[in-house]
Amino acid sequence: MTVLQFFKSLHCGSFSCAFEIRNPLTKGIKQGWYDGGSVIFAVFLVIVVTAISDYQQYLQLRDLRNLNGQERNIHYEITRGGRRVMSSIFDIIVGDVIHLKVGDQVPADGVLISGYSLAIDESSITGVAKIITMGSKTPFLTSGCKVADGFGTMLVISVGVNTEWGRIMSSIPEDICEETPLQVRLNGLTTFIGLAGLTVPFIFFVAVLIWYFTGHTTNVNGTPQFERGKTSAIHALGGVIKIVTVAVAIIVVAVPEGFPLFVTLMLASLMKKLITDKAMVRRLSAIETMGSVTTICTGKTGTLTLNQMTVVEAYANGKKFDPPNDGSLLSPMFSSVLIEGIAQNTTGCVCLPKGGGDVEFSGSPTEKAILSWGVKLGLNFVAKRAESTIIHASPFNSEKKRGGVAVKTPSSEVRVHWKGAAEIVLASCTSFLDENDSVMSLDEDKLAFYRKAIKGMAEKSLRCVAIAYRSIKLDKVSSDEEQLRQWAMPDDELVLLAIVGIKDPCRPGVRGSVDLCEAAGVKICMVTGDNLQTAKAIAVECGILASDADCNEPNLIEGKSFRSKSEAERENIAEKISVMGRSSPNDKFLLVQALKRKGQVVAVTGHGTNDAPALNEGDIGLAMGIAGTEVAKESSDIIILDDNFHSVVKVIRWGRSVYANIQKFIQFQLTVNVAALIINVVVAISTGDVPLNAVQLLWVNLIIDVLGALALAKEPPTDHLMHRPPIGRREPLITNVMWWNLFIQAVYQLIVVLVLDFFGQNILPLRHDSIELANEVKYTMIFNTFVLCQIFNEFNARRPDQLNIFDGIIKNYFFIGIIALTLILQFMIVEFLGKLVKTVKLTPQLWLVCIVIGFISWPLAALGKLGPVPKTPVAWGVIMVLVGIVIAILIGQKYTDK
Repeated sequence: MTVLQFFKSLHCGSFSCAFEIRNPLTKGIKQGWYDGGSVIFAVFLVIVVTAISDYQQYLQLRDLRNLNGQERNIHYEITRGGRRVMSSIFDIIVGDVIHLKVGDQVPADGVLISGYSLAIDESSITGVAKIITMGSKTPFLTSGCKVADGFGTMLVISVGVNTEWGRIMSSIPEDICEETPLQVRLNGLTTFIGLAGLTVPFIFFVAVLIWYFTGHTTNVNGTPQFERGKTSAIHALGGVIKIVTVAVAIIVVAVPEGFPLFVTLMLASLMKKLITDKAMVRRLSAIETMGSVTTICTGKTGTLTLNQMTVVEAYANGKKFDPPNDGSLLSPMFSSVLIEGIAQNTTGCVCLPKGGGDVEFSGSPTEKAILSWGVKLGLNFVAKRAESTIIHASPFNSEKKRGGVAVKTPSSEVRVHWKGAAEIVLASCTSFLDENDSVMSLDEDKLAFYRKAIKGMAEKSLRCVAIAYRSIKLDKVSSDEEQLRQWAMPDDELVLLAIVGIKDPCRPGVRGSVDLCEAAGVKICMVTGDNLQTAKAIAVECGILASDADCNEPNLIEGKSFRSKSEAERENIAEKISVMGRSSPNDKFLLVQALKRKGQVVAVTGHGTNDAPALNEGDIGLAMGIAGTEVAKESSDIIILDDNFHSVVKVIRWGRSVYANIQKFIQFQLTVNVAALIINVVVAISTGDVPLNAVQLLWVNLIIDVLGALALAKEPPTDHLMHRPPIGRREPLITNVMWWNLFIQAVYQLIVVLVLDFFGQNILPLRHDSIELANEVKYTMIFNTFVLCQIFNEFNARRPDQLNIFDGIIKNYFFIGIIALTLILQFMIVEFLGKLVKTVKLTPQLWLVCIVIGFISWPLAALGKLGPVPKTPVAWGVIMVLVGIVIAILIGQKYTDK
């Protein structure tokens, strides 16, 4: 209820109370205060309940702020007490040594200890898009900046509000109360219905006012309420005040103010539920958009797979290395060079627990797998890294598909070690080390052998990684720090050491999630940096590709092939692509652009810094919470906390549930609005009286605006939602099915109330009662029947397009509680608050009649769902309602003439 409506109702109630006290027919203050006092009490009750709901909304928003804090709970690798551990950003203290890599956000102010090609983006602090290369001349790192390239370590010198970023952020007020697109649409619908709700009460007011001043309205004893020349001005004004009071009450019912409350309650509670489903929402509107998603562009590693990698195959010395973990099969010289490459060319670490136990590995899953393999071959990580010194590094990124380091050995030799995608590194190799430690040329036979090995491992869904090196003389490497920083390490004429196959098994249940998406009309497109054979094997295992028969272009395509096509060609094939292998982040970006131009609603998953453009370009960006960099997370709309594809499917399910619940509430509320408006206006025009008085209308308003919102907002998602197509971008909020359901229930309630109003005394056992008592019972029956129809119709609203309206109701304790509370309050109002609400006690037989009338709305709804839905139910329904109004007026006129 708005402030304006509140004061209107309050003033009308006060005036009504004053006039009724002065009215001799109401016996003064003893009886006269009931009419106005009941309005004041009803207004007060609605305000109290609304205030409680608003307070609940405030608590929900406060919980959202707490959830927002979890989003900022980033974990970093730090060295503390000589031990490398993971630590929350909130637990970092001065003196910690933080290990930074590409995509990290600098968590504190600090000074550089060591770094290799470490480049920092300070645009978040300075506002200027400039990359700063860190070194001895620029050693200070500022909190809030992002690592654009390279890796390194820093010493923390200030944390929290004492940092530069902390001082800036503490001066900015937080505001998470954004208005979503769906809320904007609902506000527009509310405004439209509100205008209609103001027009109809005005017609009612004019009609009843005419009836009143022409003497057609009567008192309880049958005498006219107004007689020209006889009725005093004070009594006439009192009659007008009563009419105004009812008109204002109709306005209160007509304006659907429960929409904003409903959406806020639902989205706020939904965000907390999504946390339990491993999804953190950064933008409220993203929940709504997920219900419309038609395509998901997902990565492979960690999303479709477990991201738990192990080396299961290896090729070295020109042959298969079996078993792959047996270091005794390698010569000392070969083993030394290979282990040096593994130990130095990594961003990971091997730690030995002080109290004993298993060796611990840190770094990316691929790094962990190779380090673990190296340890099994005899790697002593700390000792091996101490033998040589890194003089330059080229960190791995998604564009190059490889990374390398240059190390200075004790013999004053420089070795450049490279590691990366097998076919890319192999293409840069011209020789290999055989089992006799001799450098042998990579002839066509050996190249064919290694290519066949790569293809064979890829077909087993293994990730193929090649390790190679090259020796150069020390005098060819500059000793100047600045020149060394700009030095491009040689990446040709490499000597191949080994090619390994790393197994990353699919997540359990991922095939079921993919099948569920297909049933829901959502296409899955896997975009991965792995080669086509590996991508195909994983896609078949996950169910993205049905069989090898689907493995043809454009269904299965390589990134370079896609990017080489024209924009028009990319658009033509974009919707057909199921798997894109050996792709770069830019390929994913181009694919998302092409899909959006074709009208698709695209959700994009990503975890790397280079995925940020694609995450921003997609309708929904889904960053991975475990493997994702801070840049990716900040570019996303939703963070998948467990990196699991099944959690993405859950978000889609919840997104559809939001839209479905809003439609349920709209159908429920509009049914009440339409029925209440038409009933009061028709009866008022035809008889000059109203079947539902101001207090009763305010109670109905409380049921639909607050209790109805609470009951339907908590409806959990159902499996039925995932067996229908996605919600269109411009799909109307009120569908044909909803209009049809609304029309059936509204017409039924209109007929019931009109029949009771016009013929109630003849139908009900009231012929032997006095006219006064018969009218009181009749109007009590109308009020009670109307409310019970709304309660029964609330069950229909739960499943607008399903016959089984009780599906899942046993588990929805909140809905059952709200219904029970409404029934108890309705019983108390009718039986114990009759003087305030203008009702009388009903016999058990009459209660049974009311319940049966309400119950009939269930089979009526079922019949409506079984039959065909009219293509234009809006126009047809409007015509039928207008015809019904005319008939009702004629019947009422004939009835009153009698």
